[in-house]
Amino acid sequence: MEGNLDEAVVQRLIAFCGGQPGKVYGKRGRIDVLKHIGGYNRAARYGWIWFVLVDLDRTGCAPELIAERLPDPADSMCFRVAVREVEAWLLADRTGFAKWAGVRTSLIPDDVEATEQPKEQLVDIVRKSRWRERRETIVPRKGSGKTEGPAYTSALTEFVATDWDVEAAASTAPSLASAIRCLRAKIGTPRPQA
Repeated sequence: MEGNLDEAVVQRLIAFCGGQPGKVYGKRGRIDVLKHIGGYNRAARYGWIWFVLVDLDRTGCAPELIAERLPDPADSMCFRVAVREVEAWLLADRTGFAKWAGVRTSLIPDDVEATEQPKEQLVDIVRKSRWRERRETIVPRKGSGKTEGPAYTSALTEFVATDWDVEAAASTAPSLASAIRCLRAKIGTPRPQA
């Protein structure tokens, strides 16, 4: 996974699918994760379930990226791509996110995966929040040159842990639904005996 927010999402998804999260690797960005995907896949051949998540960002499509980077996945490997960024998965719970952010649901698009830059869109949505605290944590200060507010990750990690409705989000985010199907299939498969 790429960073701390991705870690929170992955841990929530694993628990949602009936698994127990283990040690976390990566968190140094997309390029680093993709650089090490072969090693993660070799480790998955020993039977431990590996869930690897990257953002699609602005390049290609998820199935092509998966096929190109991991043409021969191990049986215990679940390599998935968030379209376009993991923030789209959070916005996909339109009702829950709107309530948490203090905005109208109508501000969140129906098809969040069609959004080119979900992180920027999320920040713009929260900019309209009726709650000052949400705006101050998520939205960057004017003139700061930053793309996110000072507590962006911690605030969204809290949302993921306490308010994010995974099922609602999966119903409108196909890449999230795909990740859940993959995880459920792997977690439901017994590990080989050593």
